[in-house]
Amino acid sequence: MWVLLSSNFTVALPSLIEIVPPARLAAANVTIPGSKSITNRALILAALAEGTVCLEGALWSEDTEVMVDCLRRLGFRVDVTPDPAESANRRIEVVGLGGQIPPGGTREAPLELFVGNAGTAARFLTALVCLGRGFYRLSGVPRMHQRPQSALLQALRTLGYSLEAPGDHLPAVIEGQGPRPGPVAVSVDQSSQFASALLLSGSTARWDVTVTGANVEELPYVEMTRRLIDVFPRRGGTFLVEPDASSGSYFWAAGHLAQSIVGVRHWPTSGWQVDARFPNYLPLPAVVSRERDLGDSIMTAIVLAPFASAPVTFTELGRLRVQECERVLALRTELLRCGARVEEQGDTLTVWPGTLHGATVATYQDHRMAMCFATLGLKVPGIRLENPACVKKTFPNFFQKLAAPAPEGLGVQVREAVSGRVLLGSDLLPD
Repeated sequence: MWVLLSSNFTVALPSLIEIVPPARLAAANVTIPGSKSITNRALILAALAEGTVCLEGALWSEDTEVMVDCLRRLGFRVDVTPDPAESANRRIEVVGLGGQIPPGGTREAPLELFVGNAGTAARFLTALVCLGRGFYRLSGVPRMHQRPQSALLQALRTLGYSLEAPGDHLPAVIEGQGPRPGPVAVSVDQSSQFASALLLSGSTARWDVTVTGANVEELPYVEMTRRLIDVFPRRGGTFLVEPDASSGSYFWAAGHLAQSIVGVRHWPTSGWQVDARFPNYLPLPAVVSRERDLGDSIMTAIVLAPFASAPVTFTELGRLRVQECERVLALRTELLRCGARVEEQGDTLTVWPGTLHGATVATYQDHRMAMCFATLGLKVPGIRLENPACVKKTFPNFFQKLAAPAPEGLGVQVREAVSGRVLLGSDLLPD
C-alpha cells in the first residue's frame, strides 16, 4: 500500500536524485500545504492576541518550525497537532498574552533565538522582541547573516530601540523596551518583510507605519499583511491558512509541460497571494515582470521558458538576488547547464526556446531551485538534483507529491541517482 507521508521516518532523501519523465501524466488534483507567508504572519498575530488562537491548515516546514521554536523559547505556549487533511500541515494553537512579550535575558546573557534561513522569522521576530523587556539575540545560518536587514533595524532605531548588529546584518542583539508608539517609515526596496514586520507588531505597539521605496513588486506582500491584520481573530478564535500558491505553481507547470489536466485543490481565491495568478501566465507571454505580474513563482515560469513558442523576457528580478541564494545567477547557470539559451542583462533574463538535455543541477540550498528543476525533469530526461532535501524549508513532502499515484500525486518515478533505486514513501522525505 502506498503511504503518502509518515511523520516517523528513518530513511533520508538521498543527496542526489534523478527525476524520470513519465511517458504520460495522468490527470491529477493535488493538495498543497499551507502558505508559509500566511502561517508565519499568523503566528506573530496569534502571539499578540488576547487568548487562544487556533491556526488550521498551517504549514509545518523548516521555516514555520523555526518560528514556533522561537515563540516557545520566548515563553509562549504553542501546541502543535497533526492535520488529517494534509500531512505537511498542522493545527497550531497559540496562547496569546494580549500584547505582552515575555522578558529576555541580560546584556551579558541575552535570550538566544535561532531563525535558520527564514527571512520571515528573522524580520518579524526582530520587531516583536522590541515590545518585550530585556535583551534578545537573533542569529541564523550563514546565508541569513548575509541577507538584508538594515532598513528594518534603522526604522526600529528611529522609534528609540537599541539594536546592535555588525554591518546591520544578523546576528543582532536587541534591547526590548516595550511599546513605543509613534510614526515610523521603512523602505521595501530590498524586502517587503521589513514593512510587514512593523505592521504586525505595530498593530499592538501603535506604530504608524509609512511604506517607502520604489520597489512596487513588494507591495502585494505588504497588502497581504494589512488584510490579514484586518480579519485576524485578535481576541481568540480560529483562523484558516490557505494553501501556498507559489508551491502550487510547480503542479500547474507540470500539467502545462505534459499537456495533462493537473489541478490544485482549494486554489487560493482571497487575492492575498500574488502567485495565485500563476495559471493565468500559461502559456507564457513575451514578457513577465517580478514587479507587476508574479512573485516567487516567476522562478517556475523561467524554467518553463525553453518550451515556449518564442523568447520570453523576465524583468525586474533584482529581489531574487537577495533571497535564499542569488537566484538570478543560479537560474541562469543551471539552465545553461541543461542546454538552454539564456541571456542576463541587468536584472533581466531572456530565455529562448530550444532543446534541453539532462544535467546534474546544483540547488544552492534553495528549496525553490530544487522544485523548479524537478519540474523541468518531468519533461527532460536525465535531470539529477543535488541536495533535494532543501525542499523542507517550505514543502517537505514535495517529492512524495510527485511520486504518489494520481489523482493525489503525479505518479512520477524518482530514483536515487547513483544506484538507480526507485524511491517510495518515506525515502522521499528530507531528514
